[in-house]
Amino acid sequence: MPSPSDAQADLIAYLDFHVEAGADAALDEHPHDRFSEADTPAPTLRAPRRAPPRIAESSATPVANTLVPPPGSAPPPASSSAAPRTFGRAASAQPDEAASDARARARQAKSLDELERILADFDACPLRFTAKNLVFADGNPEARVMFLGEAPGADEDRIGKPFMGRSGQLLDKMMKAIGLDRTSAYIGNIVPWRPPGNRNPTPQEVAVCRPFVERQIELVDPDIIVCLGAPATQTLTGSKDGILRTRGRLFPYKLPNREVKLLATLHPAFLLRQPVQKRLAWRDFRALRALIDGKA
Repeated sequence: MPSPSDAQADLIAYLDFHVEAGADAALDEHPHDRFSEADTPAPTLRAPRRAPPRIAESSATPVANTLVPPPGSAPPPASSSAAPRTFGRAASAQPDEAASDARARARQAKSLDELERILADFDACPLRFTAKNLVFADGNPEARVMFLGEAPGADEDRIGKPFMGRSGQLLDKMMKAIGLDRTSAYIGNIVPWRPPGNRNPTPQEVAVCRPFVERQIELVDPDIIVCLGAPATQTLTGSKDGILRTRGRLFPYKLPNREVKLLATLHPAFLLRQPVQKRLAWRDFRALRALIDGKA
């Protein structure tokens, strides 16, 4: 028979699982199926019964109803029955239209600060409305090396900076092993908002956010781009191969005025799940050090 301490440990593990999955806030005592609720037609409200016009005591002539507009006046505007949008243009924008709008807005940015402001006002990506914070970047924008991950997690969403949780701590150790830190590197993500429950961003979400990260790369103008994980590598290189096939490879990446090198490697979160693969990441980071030193 399990002891009370075992039951308590199981309960804590159960709660930890939900927090890691993104269910970190209690909204009600009972679950609700919001999808079925959205399909339920809104109840029709009865129009209030209009009281009959009063008749003056001193005269039998009825008083004119003040609710009826006088002749010749414009009719009152029709009330709209459409429900207010809670997700901005993301509720109705088509993916192609949203991506085209993102490209136009990204081109307007002349600096990283301006690009961050444009992203904060961009409402055609639904992730903006489910995330707590915009996670734009961290580190030194003048650095030669730019690291790019996939999307923020729960810690990053809470703090507003990339790679702040356990994977960020591992990334800091990996950078330190080759003489880098956040003052000598620039860190960002392909998608700047956390997907609900830490799920993978959809191809549509990546397509909408891609113009912004491409403009971010242009403004940073790094000598070396390091893609952490398959989503970042596939987005910037067009490769369909998995990360275990592309890691350690160098790809050309074209900037407006030159071509730089892109190195694919394993994401720190993947290494936390499979520590045995750290030996491959160490090879990649040694190759990165050689690139920085001009020996590769």
